[in-house]
Amino acid sequence: MTWLHTPNVFWASLPRVERLVERWGRTGFALASSLAWALPMAAWAGSVDLSPGPGPWIAFGAGLVLLAAWLVLLAWLGRIPVSPRPRRFDLAAMSRSERLWNALLAGFGIVLIGWLNGAATVDWGILIASLRAGRAGSVGLAIGLTTLLAIAALGTALSWRRATDAFRARAAS
Repeated sequence: MTWLHTPNVFWASLPRVERLVERWGRTGFALASSLAWALPMAAWAGSVDLSPGPGPWIAFGAGLVLLAAWLVLLAWLGRIPVSPRPRRFDLAAMSRSERLWNALLAGFGIVLIGWLNGAATVDWGILIASLRAGRAGSVGLAIGLTTLLAIAALGTALSWRRATDAFRARAAS
């Protein structure tokens, strides 16, 4: 019966969570902690059609359980007091331009991650054989995919820089 005398890890970790909320703010903490359920869901989405068997569905189940836990965490998050100071993802304090650049960053970042996820899970053998044959449709598709990758990468980098500049301007004022 030694389990009766061991400290509960959940309750012992709450002060650490509160320190992270204080450091990142509520929105920043919610964004960072969303990776707990988003990564298993991405693993499921990327492997469900490639891997037969229960493996992908175990990742899906884990993602759903972690999503439910994250929603409970979000409900609890609203009750944690935070000191008033500028934080990167404080939506209420953002200027219009900062909100715009952060929205563009999210959009370009999602496209970039989606492109990379798609590139990792697609069988490129069909396209490569078609490119070697010189088919116009395949060449157009390859050019379009490369252009999309370049636009997503450049858009992510530019919007990251502009969002950072807008936050620094808000924090300095």
